[in-house]
Amino acid sequence: MTDRAFPLVVHDPDLLLRTTPSVRRRLDLDRPVDRALIAECMDLAVHAPNGSNQQPYRFVFADDAATKRELAGIYRAAMADYVNRPRTGAPEDNIDRTGAAQRRIAESVAFLAEHMQDVPVLCVPLVAGRTDGQGTGAHAERTGTFWQANRWGSVIPALWSFMLALRSRGLGSAWTTLTLIREREVADALGVPFEHWMQVGLFPVAHTVGTDFRPTPRQPATEFVRWNGFAAE
Repeated sequence: MTDRAFPLVVHDPDLLLRTTPSVRRRLDLDRPVDRALIAECMDLAVHAPNGSNQQPYRFVFADDAATKRELAGIYRAAMADYVNRPRTGAPEDNIDRTGAAQRRIAESVAFLAEHMQDVPVLCVPLVAGRTDGQGTGAHAERTGTFWQANRWGSVIPALWSFMLALRSRGLGSAWTTLTLIREREVADALGVPFEHWMQVGLFPVAHTVGTDFRPTPRQPATEFVRWNGFAAE
C-alpha cells in the first residue's frame, strides 16, 4: 500500500487488511457522504486488475431518498425470500445460529435491513455480460466456469479496492448479496439493462462511528493451505 493509494496515515497497513469486516451497526446514518469522496475512492479502485484491461464494470451509486427506499424494500423482500427458502443439506442451510458470534451477526444483519434506506449512499456494482444463461448477445451462451471467473474476476478486485479505499478514509461498507435474489427488481429500479449486466450485490457506504475496529476473528490460515495437491498436508 502506497501513500498515493492511502493518503491517510496508516501506521500498520497489514492491520487495515485484518480489520475490514462488514460494517453494519457502526455505519453513521446521520453524516452525509460527499460525492467527491466516492469519486476519490473510485479513482483508486479502477486501477485494480481486470480481464484484458477492458474494465467491463459500472458502479451505480444512489443517494436519492426515494431510490434508497425502493432498494431497501427490495433488500428486505429478498431477505424474507432467503429466510423462508426450502432447507437442504447444503452447508449454508445448516449454520449453527445458537452461538454468541452468530447471534451478533444476525442482529447486525437485521439492523442493516431495518435501516438500509437511511444509509447515506447505496452502491450496486455491475459487470457486463451475464453468465447465468439469462443474457442476450455474444455472452448469452458463455456460462462455463472460465467465463464466470473471467466476469467476476474483472469486477471484484475493483470492488474490494474501493472498499479498502473507503476504510482508509474512515468509511465502511458491507458485502451483501441478498438483492441478487430479486435482481430484476433492482435492475428495473435503477434502469439497468438486465440481459447485458450482472449485479454484484448492494453495498451500503457511510462514515463509520469510530475507527477502532478489532481484527476480524478467523481460523488460522494454515487450516486452508495445501501444497502440491488438495489432500496434501
